[in-house]
Amino acid sequence: MIDALGLPPALVALARSRCEGHGPAHDFSHVARVARLADGIARGEGVDPRVAALAALLHELVNYPKNDPRSKESGAACAEAARAALVEAGEAAPTVDAIAAAIRDHGFSRGVVPTDPVARVLQDADRLDAIGAVGVARLFATSGEMRRPLWHPDDPFAETARALDDKEWGVDHFTKKLFRVAEGLHTASARRLAEPRVRAMRSYVAALKAELAPEG
Repeated sequence: MIDALGLPPALVALARSRCEGHGPAHDFSHVARVARLADGIARGEGVDPRVAALAALLHELVNYPKNDPRSKESGAACAEAARAALVEAGEAAPTVDAIAAAIRDHGFSRGVVPTDPVARVLQDADRLDAIGAVGVARLFATSGEMRRPLWHPDDPFAETARALDDKEWGVDHFTKKLFRVAEGLHTASARRLAEPRVRAMRSYVAALKAELAPEG
């Protein structure tokens, strides 16, 4: 899948090596999916697909776990690692700057609304991979890594008095974040791709709710 994008083999090898040991939510398969999404979105939006796919390829060079106190620093650290790799690979300075800025600002925790086209494409592509059927799988993979219970045993969907808390309960993440991802997408291409993914998540949660409902 990644080979079809024609990206520099040395950078592909670097990205693959940096993902070794990562959990399944942030492994090289995630990188490859985001690169493919970035390429497609960029083509639909008139953005250079090579630059967008390169940004996606390098966006996981540094990724501290969600429960690591350095988690919010991942984007900045990854941007610097990507900059160094791109300079060594001989990429032009404007390309290096655009990719480093996109990687720095793409993450949820950064809280930045990018204006640069490459950054907007990368953020959309990365967020699309957080929703849909793949997003469900990644949510539960992350819950396992964090030793976070899948759902509250007495009130799985926060339907009584408890507040949603996705740091404590995996299923809370659907309502706290994932169902809202599509609202923040920047490009029309990404919004079209998001629609069936959101439906898939809602169908999953409805099925889960039915299975967890008290008998009788």
